[in-house]
Amino acid sequence: MSDPLLRWRAEFPIVETCTYLVSHSLGAMPNRTRRYLQEYGDTWSSRGVRAWHEGWWEIGRTTGDLLAPVLGVQPGTISIHQNVTVAMGIIGSSFSYDGPRRKIILTDLEFPTNMYLFEGFRRYGADLVYVPSDDAMRTNLDRLLDAIDDQTVLVPLSLVLFRSSYIQNARAVIEKAHRVGAHVILDVYQAAGTVPLAIDQLAADFAVGGSVKWLCGGPGAGFLYVRPDLARQLKPGFIGWAAHRSPFEFATGPVDYADAPERFQSGTPNVPALYAARAGYEIVNEIGVEAIREKSLRLTRRLMDLATRAGYRLNTPTRDDERGGAVIIDVPNGEAVSQELLRRDIIIDYRPGAGIRVAPHFYNTEADIDRAIATLNEIVTVAAQ
Repeated sequence: MSDPLLRWRAEFPIVETCTYLVSHSLGAMPNRTRRYLQEYGDTWSSRGVRAWHEGWWEIGRTTGDLLAPVLGVQPGTISIHQNVTVAMGIIGSSFSYDGPRRKIILTDLEFPTNMYLFEGFRRYGADLVYVPSDDAMRTNLDRLLDAIDDQTVLVPLSLVLFRSSYIQNARAVIEKAHRVGAHVILDVYQAAGTVPLAIDQLAADFAVGGSVKWLCGGPGAGFLYVRPDLARQLKPGFIGWAAHRSPFEFATGPVDYADAPERFQSGTPNVPALYAARAGYEIVNEIGVEAIREKSLRLTRRLMDLATRAGYRLNTPTRDDERGGAVIIDVPNGEAVSQELLRRDIIIDYRPGAGIRVAPHFYNTEADIDRAIATLNEIVTVAAQ
């Protein structure tokens, strides 16, 4: 089958040195990133402090605007932060928890940072409610919707679950939350860059994520989207001088909030990380997430078929409309098997309670899939002898 996306393979050097199937954890680095980081170094070297007024100070907004089409939001609605935990903290600091509306509702399958962060809000009066799932693959949607009531303030929700790659019904959660006056934080970390998004159409209150995974943007560049009408109302507490309307006046005392997205900023922007992130954002836009999704579904289907034929259990939904970009394969002694795969340059990862996570991206081939499963079969067979 002709695969037009393979013309991008040469842009990612690591795929020629190993079978790289871990884009759900760290996307491959584009050659373009190296050029942009050199540009950063050259700018710092030649322009010094003048660089702040020649593009560095605005780099958070301009980089966020590159990401806007991928998320399906308008330009000027995204701020860039060190990571999702910081972005979540800024959201959490925009609300009070000393009145009747103090519940934060999470499922027990959320990524741990979302739990750790909001557990800390108990000291401010927040009441955390964990909604139990029936298994490790899917949340119980009815149970989650029932838990969201008129005492709920926030519902942090991963669009794609990190352990199973299950796509949650964000629309139903957002509609229920809005009926009772609650707000939804949509965590799209495991979706952005591999699952088409239309966050504007969903009317999500917030969206967070990062560049490390499918966006191929590297670490240090998380993002925060705030719905424009809501952004004008909120006064986050966890901010810094970059959130001031006139930061270079260095006014003391209470902040005079800038307009969005700057009003959600903390301190000095992480300039080198934003130079690096730009390359991945551009490439994903140039390819188009719809094309990436079509190939992802084809490669993950091949992966699942081969794994099922070999007799392995899949801890990932088999339906295309329920599955993100990764496939989780459960084999005996999975952690040890994953270490042997890594030793043989089949780059994957392992999560307790889930299995071996395998994630093809647009730069992968069917041969990569076949090689990974053939190597997995060999390792499992030898281990069983």
